Amino acid sequence: MEKKTVLITGASSGIGEGCARKFGMNGHRLILNGRNVEKLEAVKAELEGKYGAEVLLLPFDVRDRNAARQALDSLPQEWKAIDVLVNNAGLVIGVDKEHEGNLDEWDVVIDTDVKALLAMTRLVVPGMVERGRGHVINMGSIAGDYAYPGGSVYCACKAAVKALSDGLRIDLVDTPVRVTNIKPGLVETNFSVVRYRGDQAAADHVYEGIRPLTGDDVAEVVYFAASVPEHIQIAEVLVMPTHQATGTIAWRGK
Repeated sequence: MEKKTVLITGASSGIGEGCARKFGMNGHRLILNGRNVEKLEAVKAELEGKYGAEVLLLPFDVRDRNAARQALDSLPQEWKAIDVLVNNAGLVIGVDKEHEGNLDEWDVVIDTDVKALLAMTRLVVPGMVERGRGHVINMGSIAGDYAYPGGSVYCACKAAVKALSDGLRIDLVDTPVRVTNIKPGLVETNFSVVRYRGDQAAADHVYEGIRPLTGDDVAEVVYFAASVPEHIQIAEVLVMPTHQATGTIAWRGK
């Protein structure tokens, strides 16, 4: 794959960090977004030190569309032509039943997982269309296919990511711009710690008895989708640990 400029949201940890590492080790230029500047700087230092990667940090909260617009406008001219947008930033808070949850927390989840993805798409994709090249890779989830107890709002958000990916692919069908929806199953990252509001023991329990995917594992799939020849569009990938069958069925060796 020729050298590309890749913008990754939520790149300070987990799947986003894995994607940054995979693209960086393969010689691509990286624009890394996240809220935690210290963590972003650590990722940048690793990629520059190990792989000699070109890395530009773009710290802002993806929920703030004005900050997103200003950040993208601030890019040096030689960084403005984004070839790959990885809409990875996402989270879930709590495992509450739908009729018992916190509306303010749900606002954060919906604003991050759906509205921010829309905003980044709206800000970046017109340039791809104008240049006649580009690839949008949205981080969906198996949760978008299978609702499960305590996850209805998050599941709804990831179902929206699928619909938005499909809709964007339709809207771009007369252009060379590709759209991919990656849907991971169990992935061990900081995701579950946030879901359980900082309870590490509860987060660890999610992965007991099974070897989950890692952020680097999912990054392999993201990179594959980005690196196939331009006339091939990997529309959707569902990727799970070997011992996971659906969103709610997994064998844990017991």
